[in-house]
Formats: sequence, C-alpha cells, structure tokens
Amino acid sequence: MELTFSNSISSTLCISPRAAFSGCGCRVTSIRCINESQRENQMIVSITGATGFIGKRLVRRLHADNHQVRVLTRSRNNARAIFPAKEFPGVVIADESEWKDYIQGSTAVVNLAGMPISTRWSPEIKKEIKQSRIKVTSKVVQLINNTSSEIRPKVLISATAVGYYGTSETQVFDEKSPSGSDYLAEVCREWEASALKVNKDVRLALIRIGVVLGKDGGALAKMIPIFMMFAGGPLGSGKQWFSWIHVDDLVNLIYEALSNPSYKGVINATAPNPVRMGEMCEHLGSVIGRPSWLPVPDIALKAVLGEGASVVLEGQKVLPTKAQELGFPFKYRYVKDALKSIMTTQ
Repeated sequence: MELTFSNSISSTLCISPRAAFSGCGCRVTSIRCINESQRENQMIVSITGATGFIGKRLVRRLHADNHQVRVLTRSRNNARAIFPAKEFPGVVIADESEWKDYIQGSTAVVNLAGMPISTRWSPEIKKEIKQSRIKVTSKVVQLINNTSSEIRPKVLISATAVGYYGTSETQVFDEKSPSGSDYLAEVCREWEASALKVNKDVRLALIRIGVVLGKDGGALAKMIPIFMMFAGGPLGSGKQWFSWIHVDDLVNLIYEALSNPSYKGVINATAPNPVRMGEMCEHLGSVIGRPSWLPVPDIALKAVLGEGASVVLEGQKVLPTKAQELGFPFKYRYVKDALKSIMTTQ
C-alpha cells in the first residue's frame, strides 16, 4: 500500500482499490491514498511513446508525484514489462483500440511516439521515420477533436525536433527561424502540421527537441562505442554544431508545460549553451578518461549509419529563447556538467 501524508491537517481520499494485471496475468489490487489538496492538483496524463527513452522517465516523474498516468501503447506486453503493476500501481496500459476511451477525460496528452532516427537509413526506413510520427500524431489529434468539450483534454504537448531548422555551421536558430530544406526538416514540418490541426480550445505546445543526453539511451548510447573505437576524437569535422539537452531538463520542461498555461506554441528544448562537436567530444573524452585526438572519419560513420550519419555529421546552433523568456530553470546549462552527471550516475 502506498500512503501519502500531508504536514497539515486535511481530509484524505483513498481511491477505491484498482484492479490491474501484472506481466504474469495475476490480478493485482492497489490502494493509493492522496490528501484533498493533492487531489485538486492531480493531473490525468495520457502518453504516447511512453516506453521510449524520454517517455519512461516522464511516466516515473508523474507517477512519483501522484498524477494519474495512462500509457497509450501498441504493445501491452512490452508496456507492462516496463511498467509492472507492482511498481507502478494505478498506471493504466491502453492498447491502441482503447486510446479513445482513455484520452477522454484526460487533463492532457503528451505525444512522444516516433521511430528513432539514429539508425541506418534506407528508403523504407526513411518512410517509416516520417509515417510513424505523422500517423500517431494525426490519430491523437483526431481522437482529441472527436471528444466532447466536457471531457476533452485541455492540453496537448507534442514532440518535434530541432531538425526543423535544417543544418548550418554559421547560422543561429530560435523559435522564430524558418524551416530548412532537407529530409529531417520536411519530416518536422509535416509532424508539426499534424499537431496544429488540434481543436483551438486545446493549448498546444510543440517541443522542438535537441540531442538528448542521458544514461542508457539517447545519443550517447550510439556515440560512445564509435567514440571509443577511434581514441575519443571528434565525429566528422568537429565543426558541426551540437544542440543538446540533458534528459532530466527535458522531462522537467515537459512537466512544466503540462500545467503552466504560458507554455504554448513552439518551444525549443535545448540547453542554453550549444557547442561544436569537437568541444563536445573533448569534454566526453575528459569525463570517461579517453584522449580526444583521432577524429572519427565521415566514411566510418556512413558505413554504420548510411545517410542517417547526417544526424551527427551535420548540425545546427539552436537557442532555447522561449524557455528562457518563460524562466525555465535549466539544471544543466553546460555540456561538461551534463556529461559528468550522466557518466558518474550509477
């Protein structure tokens, strides 16, 4: 049983026992007790992409703060393995056929679904990268729009990416900058266009996410093996910009956007101090105790990632102008501090 106590004297609500099913098919009953003030502030959040690198951390944060979480998935078994009922009592796992029922009555929807781009691109993979984002976003928007106003979510947080701006070694981009002309910019434009079709009464925040740094996933999981093979040198020329964000800051930004009405429109999710790839690799080498002198040649990356190597060989300098105007408190403003935190965390 999980009990939450308040320092003040207040009435406490015990939500009636909720039935769930564990991975073994056993019926599990849990009781979560929250006080009245917590109940008033409690959100009901439906999340696509909840089993991914970012989504898992967002679910944990919301659950730890006693919000109700609804995981919108295409694989119930996979989702339940990641969020077992014993550890995540009250978290609802909803198959795609049930999304409509659980989006209804939600306070907000967070849309993080999409096939990872840090893989070897083929024509089929490129098509799936785009369609995986557009199809899920369009479906979520349609379900929100078809819900009556009384039970319609008030907020949609929809992920997109800084690839929207294209690439450049000299330009600086913020939320007002135009879109680029390459493949990833095209993906992001269509991705965002799908989200923009949501009902105008729904507050929409489009989070343009940079390169996410964190342990056991994200960009570092792909970069470190290549980095180690080549004595820790920069990837490619080292001159390309690397607009990054620590996964904890990203989760905190999404969390804030859920409840803060000022978070709307496009918001760049990047740290305030982007670096060039050479500097990023120098700091990474220092943190993991590897020299940083032998560059990883373009041809080696292209052999592994094909056209997808453009994700690390090309970049853009993106600033989080809107987040800073809103006063968002970045915990990790400098990449060296972020890398130290990540690589020393058990």
